[in-house]
Amino acid sequence: MLVLGVDPGLSRCGYALVRSAKRGNGELVSMGLIKTEKTHSTASRLAMLHDDFDDLLKEYQPDALAIETVFFQKNLNTVLGVVQGSGVIQALSSRRGLRVAEYSPTEIKSVVAGDGAADKEQIQFMVARLLGLKQAPKPADVSDACAIALTYLALNPKEETIVINDMPTPVNEAASHDSKRPVEAKTTRTTQETEAAR
Repeated sequence: MLVLGVDPGLSRCGYALVRSAKRGNGELVSMGLIKTEKTHSTASRLAMLHDDFDDLLKEYQPDALAIETVFFQKNLNTVLGVVQGSGVIQALSSRRGLRVAEYSPTEIKSVVAGDGAADKEQIQFMVARLLGLKQAPKPADVSDACAIALTYLALNPKEETIVINDMPTPVNEAASHDSKRPVEAKTTRTTQETEAAR
């Protein structure tokens, strides 16, 4: 099973594609950071995020999306951007037939580190260990995305998929197709190969 883990955000959105491996560990397939410029309108930035994730879904065809739930922050503008970005990614994934799961920060920490109050360093240490890496991926957005994907794999170890129209699809659910809109402005997408992190 291949899971796309996402640490959502409008300015910075970390992602990691992790494949299930033996003994509860994972195999890191790809990871990266998608950034959008604040100089563009919110609508344009959301469209850019949509297009970049659409490309990721087409290229890797993951079975599931695991995404962190938005928790309360004092900065309302930041919260709105994260919520909007998360909605775009979840809707796109759902239309492509992926299973979609949301996890709170506490759930992720509990699953990955065994402690719902674990700090960033503990999470990064466990991410590196579970993925067989010498050190945790950087920046933190990407490491968090890895932790989110690992959470899904740990909580859903025996899921099965069927294939409809060459797309991985949950049983009893039909795949849908999404339309794509051209956007003049571009995002900055940084993808890191697995070998670079070993």
